[in-house]
Amino acid sequence: MPSDTDGHALETTPMGVPLRKNVQFQLLWFGGAVSQLGTQLTTYAMPLLIFAVTGSFFWAGVIAGVRAAALILAQMPAGVWVDRWDRGKVLVWSQTTQAAAVVMMAANVVTGLYSIPVFLALAAVDGVCTAFAGPARSTAVKAVVPPEQLRTAFAQEEARGHVAWLAGPSLGALLYGFGRAVPFVADAVSFLVAAVCAWFAKIPARTERRPRRRMRQDLREAWGWLWHQRGMRNVVAIFLTLNLLGVASMIPVVALVKERGGPDWLVGLVLTGVGAGGVLGALISPKVTARHDRIVVAVLVVFGVSNLAMSLPFGAWWPFVPLMVTAIATPLLNVSVSAVFTAMVPDDLMGRMDAILTVASRALTPLAPVLGAFAADVVGGAVALMMFGALILLTALVAAFTDLRTPQRLS
Repeated sequence: MPSDTDGHALETTPMGVPLRKNVQFQLLWFGGAVSQLGTQLTTYAMPLLIFAVTGSFFWAGVIAGVRAAALILAQMPAGVWVDRWDRGKVLVWSQTTQAAAVVMMAANVVTGLYSIPVFLALAAVDGVCTAFAGPARSTAVKAVVPPEQLRTAFAQEEARGHVAWLAGPSLGALLYGFGRAVPFVADAVSFLVAAVCAWFAKIPARTERRPRRRMRQDLREAWGWLWHQRGMRNVVAIFLTLNLLGVASMIPVVALVKERGGPDWLVGLVLTGVGAGGVLGALISPKVTARHDRIVVAVLVVFGVSNLAMSLPFGAWWPFVPLMVTAIATPLLNVSVSAVFTAMVPDDLMGRMDAILTVASRALTPLAPVLGAFAADVVGGAVALMMFGALILLTALVAAFTDLRTPQRLS
């Protein structure tokens, strides 16, 4: 899919330059790593704060739900506007606005107001900004990384998320111990660092102007493109199912550890298996050269077997091992599919397609915790994990006989 914009992107990063020397990408990566760590700090500090103030976790859940709802509702309009506007500026301003929102959260804490409506409003602002930052970041990566390096770039992107997941909870709890507002201040600083990095990365602007059309027309064009890519369309359906079953499995894991007499600290330790395995998986994912359709099936099998293995009677600590194995496989799937997707999507569709694929693959995710909690309450953690594992293996069987190929693959 050669175009003026693709050529412009390649001019900024000459062929043969190692990714580690690609200053634009490394600035984007560092800023993203810092901001993602900051987000993890407040993700775990917020429930502690709300519980300390209200004596209940209910409003913490509502605040998280408002942020998620704002993100989903804004996702597709944001994708359209990212394709219309300067992607570098969108990334800078969305992260700057997030910093301002978190500063106001910190002020809400420092002043002793602890106003729930203020937290709700600022969580919605953060969700909307995230909806813009996601597509802007994807298009920025495509603009500064040559196609043959996309797999390695997305492996590095995947690693930062798992490192943040691994370090965030404990660091957030530590900072919260220094003061209730400290994690929020640290998060605000992290967004400012990300905005500065995105500014200095100097993401190239598109050289072609798209005609002004109604948003509905822009979205119809993107949905139409996806509909004609049967392999990618089928991959999205697989991801939709996997996200539902994978997220639903997390509460049964907690239930299983508690059913076997594990203390609260052991629950936290078991869940760190996700972060530890994810880092390992991100390190090896660039070396995996199998076709992405085969990787999808193989990873589904690993997920299903790991869920079944967690129910084995080896003690409360045992789920750590299958969880880590699952997390090792996750980057292989994400990196492979993300690299192929980024390479095959036309540049002027990247923002919209990133938004559409995010919404389409995660549309059922809000139902997952409810499904997992219901199953754990009715049949217990072990049986629930076996049920979800069996459904994931059934999904793998369907995927094995489904066309998941795409017309363009990375070399």
